[in-house]
Amino acid sequence: MTRPDTLKIALAQLNPVVGDVTGNLERARRARIAAARLGADAVMFSELFLSAYPPEDLVLRPAFQAACRQAVELLAAETADGGPAVLIGTPWLEEGRLYNAFLLLDGGRIVAVRHKVDLPNYGVFDEKRLFVAGAEPGPVTLRGVRVGLPICEDIWGPDVVETLAETGAEVLLVPNGSPYSQAKDDLRLNIAVARVAESGLPLVYLNQLGGQDELVFDGGSFGLQADCALAFQMPQFEEQVALVELRREEEGWRIASGPLAACPEDDEAHWRACVLGLSDYVGKNGFPTVVLGLSGGIDSALVAALAVDALGADRVHAVMLPYRYTSSESLAAAAACAATLGLRYDVLPIAEPVEALNRALAPLFADRAEDVTEENLQSRVRGTMLMAVSNKFGALLLTTGNKSEMSVGYATLYGDMNGGFNPIKDLYKTDVYRLAAWRNVHRPAGMLGPEGVVIPPEIIARAPSAELRENQTDQDALPPYEVLDDILRCLVEGEMRVQDVVARGHDPATVARVEHLLAGAEYKRRQAAPGIKISDRNFGRDRRYPITNRFRDRPIA
Repeated sequence: MTRPDTLKIALAQLNPVVGDVTGNLERARRARIAAARLGADAVMFSELFLSAYPPEDLVLRPAFQAACRQAVELLAAETADGGPAVLIGTPWLEEGRLYNAFLLLDGGRIVAVRHKVDLPNYGVFDEKRLFVAGAEPGPVTLRGVRVGLPICEDIWGPDVVETLAETGAEVLLVPNGSPYSQAKDDLRLNIAVARVAESGLPLVYLNQLGGQDELVFDGGSFGLQADCALAFQMPQFEEQVALVELRREEEGWRIASGPLAACPEDDEAHWRACVLGLSDYVGKNGFPTVVLGLSGGIDSALVAALAVDALGADRVHAVMLPYRYTSSESLAAAAACAATLGLRYDVLPIAEPVEALNRALAPLFADRAEDVTEENLQSRVRGTMLMAVSNKFGALLLTTGNKSEMSVGYATLYGDMNGGFNPIKDLYKTDVYRLAAWRNVHRPAGMLGPEGVVIPPEIIARAPSAELRENQTDQDALPPYEVLDDILRCLVEGEMRVQDVVARGHDPATVARVEHLLAGAEYKRRQAAPGIKISDRNFGRDRRYPITNRFRDRPIA
């Protein structure tokens, strides 16, 4: 048989929905039609596309496994039409064992099945809980070309690619479900470069797109030549079916053509990740609108701007809930923010319900001075009223607490923590200020909010305060956020020892206190709404600490 000199692959960087096997099958069918129009020999999908990634324990249900197999069989039968072959990921039950698999479908049948070898079991990944590891794979033959199909984590070490190269692979096609975090695109590229340098084979890296609970998959698919040069780059945070052409030359296969998109810098990437994650959480879970408390502070203003960019102003409802400690500056700032964003804005004073609760509790509290209990009543009344609005109108309630506050427990259970989703859960306070200032200057393509200033400068300039008592500011009880956030990054992302954090120039007593607050707030974080992962270590899927925990980083006496 004559060996081909070209191989045209349509890369389907798409946004599947976990559990929507029927819908994902339809997405695959539409992409295959698009691939045929592009003249592709094959269309390639991301890791576990038919189930979407990560399916978690859903994948253990026999009915779900059967649905995925049925979808594969239907899609395989459709390739008898002579159109593009299909490379697609799916859970795959074989001889009683469940695999994370990638399949080649062509000529009306399942031509080849390859199993993921290296199952990640760290950070947000739990694949050893779900799947059996596959054996070291050989290449598959795709329209006359011997293609290696390492699946995502299989390229993070050298062994699988080495086996593929030694057994005759000419090209590496890598399906991925790699979630976004800061600088993740550079890390992926470096890993891929290492495998190409070792194997001498060109590599095509295809990544999933879309929000799935706390994770955001940013796409950003790319290709490398055999000499490690970047051959093509697909956009981040956008769906695309793109044609990539490979050609056989004397020295081997080369990527001859493909798209070349620019990837956003960190602040724009964070913004787009938050917007995509919020948009997909709302859309995939069927919420028509969102509601949030708009306090006149920076956190709620940023969430409002993100929500308008993600959903449009007509789907965002903001409510101001003032009490006696709410300043005139906060009232004016919240109204200005709502007007700038063009969203619905209502003011619901909370004096009556707060005072009614204080009166009801007065007999029990008669011999005790007022303290944080009464402050928290204000927050809990606000949370109850916002939940009522959410229930009445079917809107998703967005919470607005940042990572700094959640780290040290400066949030009220059943109060400002009420809600179903938090777009800024993994952003420290200093990140919130920086992104607010950034969005006032930049409006990325595809955003639904207005251009220009969307968060009034007076909100950015004000000292942060919960306004639960007279003349209160956050810095009454916490170190400056620049100091606090650096300590928290050391303790949370870096898992650094207290003495090493102090060595950075921080006050020992402050570091010890922050560590104590961090440990003591675990019970609150365990009950917090899900939110978008931005950092290398978010609270929830990444960082799993015990609630009951007496360890503190102190010398053992």
